[in-house]
Amino acid sequence: MQITVSTTISAPIAKVRSAWTQPANIMQRTHASDDRHAPAATNDLKVWGKFSTTMAAKDWSMSFDFGGIYSEVIEHKQISYEMEDGRKVNILFEQQWDSVKVIETFDSEMTNPAEMQRAGRQAILDNFKKYVESVQS
Repeated sequence: MQITVSTTISAPIAKVRSAWTQPANIMQRTHASDDRHAPAATNDLKVWGKFSTTMAAKDWSMSFDFGGIYSEVIEHKQISYEMEDGRKVNILFEQQWDSVKVIETFDSEMTNPAEMQRAGRQAILDNFKKYVESVQS
């Protein structure tokens, strides 16, 4: 089953793309709630390039690494990758008049309910929007 989440960000595509792909930005925006953070990130943004982000509770009561390998990279348009467990993810960046719509579609996993997965990814995407719109160009 595939799950789709999206948001529209009031920012230029170059700013959105940088916030999505630069490790320093990934560490600032990849969390679902204020009690979580991403203390480490690496990103080799190219086909067959690898990425990894450590996601953790701020009190370190839990942490995990989220990573994968890129299968498609089209500048300012699309990023696709396969997670370490084989699930696929596709992110589209749609330039609109004065904003960018980010649409993320991912294969669900079998451990957690689909709605829980959707809500978690949407929360991360909402934090991404908040981060991009708050950062000065």
